[in-house]
Amino acid sequence: MNILILGATGRVGSKIVPYALHDGHHVTVLVRTPEKIQMNDENLSILQGNVLVKQDIGRAMQGIDTVISALNTDGTTTLSESMPLIIEAMEREGIQRIITVGTAGILQSRTSPDTLRYQSSESKRRTVRAATEHHKVYELLKQSTLKWTIVCPTYLPDGERTGNYRVERHFLPEGGVEISVPDTAEFTFGLIKTNDYIQSRVGIAY
Repeated sequence: MNILILGATGRVGSKIVPYALHDGHHVTVLVRTPEKIQMNDENLSILQGNVLVKQDIGRAMQGIDTVISALNTDGTTTLSESMPLIIEAMEREGIQRIITVGTAGILQSRTSPDTLRYQSSESKRRTVRAATEHHKVYELLKQSTLKWTIVCPTYLPDGERTGNYRVERHFLPEGGVEISVPDTAEFTFGLIKTNDYIQSRVGIAY
C-alpha cells in the first residue's frame, strides 16, 4: 500500500512511520524540514513542502492509497487550515481513506451526551484552543465524502508500547486517563487494515 503520512516529524507521526515501513508499505512523508527524518529506507519517500500550500499537498497525493495525518495544533491554525486542502486533494485523486489523530476533547461527554468533552465539565484543560482546532477538522471530515476515522487519545505521555489498551467509539473508555505515544501510533497505523471505525471518532486509553 502507498501511504502518505502528514505530521511525520511530530511525536505520534514519527512513531507511525516505522510501523508502516516495517509492515512493508511504501511511505511518503511531506515535511518542511527533511533533515528531521532520521531514517533511510528504500520504501520511504521524503518530500519537502508545506501542508498549507495547495500544490505541495497535491504533489504528495500522487499515487497514494491511504492518508494518515498526525498533524498537531502547535499553537497555530495549521491543522484546520490544511484540512480543506487535504480533503480537496484526496477527493480530486480519488483517495477515500484518511485516519487522523485528534484529541479526547472532541469525543462525546458522558455527563452531557449532547456536547463534546471539551465543552463540558469533563474537560480538565485550562484552554480549549487545541480542542477547538480538532473540532473544526472533525466537522470538515463529516462534511466530506471520505472514509475517515479520528483517533482521540487522552493525556499522551511518551511512555512505552504495551499493546494493551482500551478503545471505544465516540467516547473515552470509562476511567481512562492516559495512553502512551507508541500505543497511540500502533493503534492509528493498525486502522489501515480494518473498516471497523469508518466515519467514527475512537477514544483510546489504558
